[in-house]
Amino acid sequence: MAEENPREVPLWAERLREERRKRAWPQKKLVAQLFKAAGQDVALPMPESVLRRIKDHEAGRNLPKDPYPILYCRVYGLSERDLFLDSAPESRRSPDEILATLLPQPGEPLAARFTHRNRRRVGASTVNDLSARVHGLRLADDVLSGDDLIGPAFRELDDVVHLYRDSTHSDDVGRALLVIIGEYAQIAGWIASDAAQHDLAARTYRLGIEAAREAGDEVLESNLTGSLAYQIANVGDPAEGVALARAALHVLGPHAPGRARALAWDRVAWAHVRTGDGPATMRALGEAGSALAGDRGNGNPAYLYWVNAGELQVMEARAYTELRRPLRAIPLLVDVLNRYDTTHTREFSLYLSWLAVALADANEPEEAVRAARRMLDLSADVASKRAAHRTRVVLKRLAQYRDVPPVQELLNEYRYSA
Repeated sequence: MAEENPREVPLWAERLREERRKRAWPQKKLVAQLFKAAGQDVALPMPESVLRRIKDHEAGRNLPKDPYPILYCRVYGLSERDLFLDSAPESRRSPDEILATLLPQPGEPLAARFTHRNRRRVGASTVNDLSARVHGLRLADDVLSGDDLIGPAFRELDDVVHLYRDSTHSDDVGRALLVIIGEYAQIAGWIASDAAQHDLAARTYRLGIEAAREAGDEVLESNLTGSLAYQIANVGDPAEGVALARAALHVLGPHAPGRARALAWDRVAWAHVRTGDGPATMRALGEAGSALAGDRGNGNPAYLYWVNAGELQVMEARAYTELRRPLRAIPLLVDVLNRYDTTHTREFSLYLSWLAVALADANEPEEAVRAARRMLDLSADVASKRAAHRTRVVLKRLAQYRDVPPVQELLNEYRYSA
């Protein structure tokens, strides 16, 4: 969870700084010590990059990622627990370990709950188990990325589809299972899209739309249709994205939860951004804000937990950035980033990428480089094709300032020559 005071320096950062000061080392001396501790078995970037990371670590801006925790421990002669308490080990858990924490374990494997020869009857308890598991997958997506999650996500989706087809159940339970299939399809499609498996994502979204429609769940159908519209607007025909986003809005009735209507309008806004239609974008953003303001908190499905004023602010800032209105985008992005949960590394790095682009558009190349470096450091540890794409976008936008020394240094460091 985010710290209550985002400007408070974490204890591990104070400890890193104190250990260096005990030895009367300047930060450049620590760079040399880290390289010495790395020896031949650990690869480090250039000394300038290591120095920047030391500064970020000691300021508490970024929790050290591999290989830095073990190198600090070697240099200072302390255990990882003594130096970082529980922070570093937690941050470096494997995707499987994180999933094991977030996905509730069923009483028995899904595959064991039925056989073709002796079909098991499924009841409400199974539906409750699956609801917890699909929400756990959504929470996992907050801290992991597409390449980490695509295998587990599609195994879970396949299991629940087979469970629906090969078990017996009441009409109410069958309808609930269809909703679960739709929810799994939405998050699995999102994960596939993040991993740049766009055809797979589109097929998965359509499976979910079919399941939601059969279950009569208009809110879920709208969410899935809007997710597909978002992908098409980004990697397909933006005009088709607009049409599909508006179809997602049309699916919702007038009494749909405010968060659902806000998300649908948000998708419409982004599709209009991709077509370059500024006025239509602003109208849609205004409708999204009004819908969210009118939300009464009743009847919101669990999968809308992330739709809030901060996320709408992010979309507004991204829209202004894409429409080349940086003076409006920058204050919004700075405000969001000051409050954002930094454990959501992928999203944090993506938002930094829009800040870097907006600063470049505002003719502030040095500030753009600072945002870009922070974004690049974070995204280096993120297995997300979206983050990789944004890296290319940021470097391309900065290339127009290649005569500015900090920009040229960054482009050389990342071997960008286009």
